[in-house]
Amino acid sequence: MQLKETHISKKNTTPVRLQEYGVGVFQQISTKSALKKAIKKNLLLVNGSIATTATLIAGGEVIEYHHPLEKETKTRLLLKLEVVYEDDFIAIINKPAGILVSGNNFKTIANALPQNLKMSSAEDAVSPKPCHRLDYATTGLLLVGKTSTSIMKLNQLFERKAIEKIYYAVTMGAMKEAGQIDLPIDDKPASSSYQVLQSVVSERFSFLNLVKLSPHTGRRHQLRKHLFSIGNPILGDATYILEGLQLKGKGLYLHANSLWFQHPITNEEMHVSSHLPKKFKKLFPDTI
Repeated sequence: MQLKETHISKKNTTPVRLQEYGVGVFQQISTKSALKKAIKKNLLLVNGSIATTATLIAGGEVIEYHHPLEKETKTRLLLKLEVVYEDDFIAIINKPAGILVSGNNFKTIANALPQNLKMSSAEDAVSPKPCHRLDYATTGLLLVGKTSTSIMKLNQLFERKAIEKIYYAVTMGAMKEAGQIDLPIDDKPASSSYQVLQSVVSERFSFLNLVKLSPHTGRRHQLRKHLFSIGNPILGDATYILEGLQLKGKGLYLHANSLWFQHPITNEEMHVSSHLPKKFKKLFPDTI
């Protein structure tokens, strides 16, 4: 049995090869090498024809990715996850810090899901799959599909930007009360807005701010890069940090707090929130 994901390419000023265009289009193809492997295995179709590395994308093409379902391994990852919501088609878990969502490592959220979720009784039930990513160090809500149909439809919702996500972060330095950051990432448009909820004076960091964040696009490390670009990096960030201000041993103060979306099967309007980690509340005791 295979899963099929579909993507309709956007208009380009000049045609580009599929091996350039297709990176990041599908959830399970995040690198150029992974894309080339999928093409060589004849897993990608463009307008119904098997794609090659020379296939050109000009805009409007229907790109299909047919990937086989992974077989369940005998070794099970024993990692307890907090399940915030679950039904027969989807689930939402509260991702802990310090673990990858998916990838080649054994210790991933994806490998822990079957041991933490109930098996779906739907006809197209599959092993549960994360439908988006959170950084290794980021905590918070992660949306999971439990059937082939729900996975496909959730991917489409993300592609249409029909899933609203709210993050909370602790940032360093003086900030305006609110603002929007429009700064391209990897030569692609990227936009985020922020609202400062509370600020406290800090001897080392000048100010620490509890900030509510809304990413309007989904670029890699977008919120971390955008806040760093305005001189207010996230506390605990080891990559996007001002010299001398790295906080070690406490982890990244970035949490995916809320999700708004339409249920892919029942069409119910979903609004799910999670609690802030304890380390946030130690800095801001009056927070939610």
